[in-house]
Amino acid sequence: MSFVVPARVDTTLTWDYEASDPRMVALYERAKSAQWKVSDVDWSVHVPFGEPLPDDSAFAMAAFADSPLAPRGPRAWDAFRWEFQSWMVSQFLHGEQAAMIVAARLVETVPDLDSKFYAATQAVDEARHVEVFSRYLREKIPEPYQVSPPLRELLTDILSDSRWDVTALGMQIMVEAIAMASFRLSNSSFHDPLIKELTHLVARDEARHVTFGVLSLSGLYDQLTTAERAEREDLVLDAAALIRRRFLLDDIWGRLEVDRAEGVAFATHHELMIKYRQAVFSRVAVALGQIGLMTDRVRTGLDQLGLLQFAGERLRVRKGR
Repeated sequence: MSFVVPARVDTTLTWDYEASDPRMVALYERAKSAQWKVSDVDWSVHVPFGEPLPDDSAFAMAAFADSPLAPRGPRAWDAFRWEFQSWMVSQFLHGEQAAMIVAARLVETVPDLDSKFYAATQAVDEARHVEVFSRYLREKIPEPYQVSPPLRELLTDILSDSRWDVTALGMQIMVEAIAMASFRLSNSSFHDPLIKELTHLVARDEARHVTFGVLSLSGLYDQLTTAERAEREDLVLDAAALIRRRFLLDDIWGRLEVDRAEGVAFATHHELMIKYRQAVFSRVAVALGQIGLMTDRVRTGLDQLGLLQFAGERLRVRKGR
């Protein structure tokens, strides 16, 4: 099954072969030296999918008591935790394939050679991520998930735009930063040593990818007109709304035969679910500040979506936008 996103992009060639950005050159060198192979992973590790899990934190167990799963007993919470892991890794896989396409497109569309070099290494990274997550799901998870509708909508928006900076903003800043934060939370949210090792390896790559987005977009938005900058703000807010909707976990409630409206209401309003969304969004917020897009308008919109608590004082708000 394939999914086609129509797009028209212009290919940019440059005849200037002199390195111009030492930071991008250094990132490229790090990327080349940090490659790893899927075959190096110990795939014999058993994943006891569906088996009883150790007690969760007191905060999480209090959330379970407030959830629509509570009447079914603690085993239902274990089932939710396993399904959450299955769903998350499935969405990682779908997002990584789109990231591979974006990296290849950035090789084609970014204006300078230093960025083209780095984007080429990212395409290799993303191919490896697709390989590693698809193998994990194929061999260790009984029933992976299809791409969630909000993620599919977000990826369609990113891939259908012909402007390289919009593509980079959507993928490198919004999607990749969410993924990096999610990988780093895996030790507390996932349940087998194999996926924890895989997400640790992938997170190291993703940190470079987010840095690439920050380096390539820093200073760009100060050069745009007010109308052009407002378009990028719209993209950020639309993407954030889709990310929030994605983490209401509609797919999981359906599989667990929980009333969707009841499950979504729990995910929308419970403190545990809100704090999880804020935690995975915190790196996005920092990156937006670094590239000059954490404007007053964007900050207000993200506050209204309930996504900013973990960002704290690291956010650099651009006044008067």
